[in-house]
Amino acid sequence: AELFEARRPKDHAIIAEIDGTVRFGRDYKNKRRIIIEPHDSTLEPVEYLIPKGKPFHLQDGDVIEKGDYILDGNPAPHDILAIKGVEALASYLVNEIQEVYRLQGVSINDKHIEVIVRQMLQKVEITTQGDSTYIPGDHVDVIELEEVNERLIEDGKKPAEGQPVLLGITKASLQTPSFISAASFQETTRVLTEAAVAGKTDMLQGLKENVIVGRLIPAGTGGTMSQIRRIATSRDELIIDERRKASGVEVAEPMLTDMVTAAQ
Repeated sequence: AELFEARRPKDHAIIAEIDGTVRFGRDYKNKRRIIIEPHDSTLEPVEYLIPKGKPFHLQDGDVIEKGDYILDGNPAPHDILAIKGVEALASYLVNEIQEVYRLQGVSINDKHIEVIVRQMLQKVEITTQGDSTYIPGDHVDVIELEEVNERLIEDGKKPAEGQPVLLGITKASLQTPSFISAASFQETTRVLTEAAVAGKTDMLQGLKENVIVGRLIPAGTGGTMSQIRRIATSRDELIIDERRKASGVEVAEPMLTDMVTAAQ
């Protein structure tokens, strides 16, 4: 539960944020001050305060790399994401969750856990809005941000930038674009109230919301039917546009002839 909800462990490990050399600073009360002097002169030294009772294996002058453990323990998932990146965090979560199940003698294929981890890492927090309509601090789907940035780059505008965000499965489920799917999980009243106030429309693009309303899921046979429906809709729109253009020409030609005749 702690891993799936992305909670920070009580006595979590401390991870080095930069490459550098370990130095001991002046102690502060009952804590030991550790300073990492970076190899890169453009970076600032990073300080850590560690309780004196904690076992500490580094010595003054030791070289440490980014991502190495300064203090042993269970690392906080958010620290792994910030320091090592998305792939390292995904690998850590899958391995740790599998370890729990293996201790119980349960064998689960990695892909099932990877699906959950992907949902936990589906959001990014906007840091630079660029020429987009986003505001710094907004949480946006990774795919949505990529699509928006592609359109901005095509138009010669500045794309938005964001950092990956780790959400627990409860929060991730409530932040799905489908309010039907979110309402079926937790906080039903709040989700439906917010959807009603905002005037939201559920496009029924996911599996869960289609099952709830009794439709074919957009996968397998249902996915094929959905694709055929989209193609048919696109074809109908093209036909309607062509008819409008044709009817516009038919109406415009007699009017133009009448205007020329009247002018003569």
